[in-house]
Amino acid sequence: MKTIKSRSDFERVYSQGRRYNHPLMRMVILDSQSEGGPGRVAFAAPKRLGNAVFRNRSKRVMRECARACGLPLAGKEVILFATRGTATAAPASLTAALTSLCNRAGARHAG
Repeated sequence: MKTIKSRSDFERVYSQGRRYNHPLMRMVILDSQSEGGPGRVAFAAPKRLGNAVFRNRSKRVMRECARACGLPLAGKEVILFATRGTATAAPASLTAALTSLCNRAGARHAG
């Protein structure tokens, strides 16, 4: 899975991308700068959610959900943000939440 690693890329996607919210996670999506290039994804859990164990579990659960939904999408850069319910939610409900966010964004996925 290709990920967004540099701070400048992360900030570009965050500032220019479109935002979509769900009670279990938030998503920011932007068309990739390279035409038809492979998509990239980033996972974020803010410190206000809790300690490192809680935040890492949230990101790990979102990563598995992203794989199940077919992320990263070709030609898209996506940032997924954890919410308070992310770490404790059932995997099926997280997958449904991410599918809903992708559908609302008009992004088609393989899953």
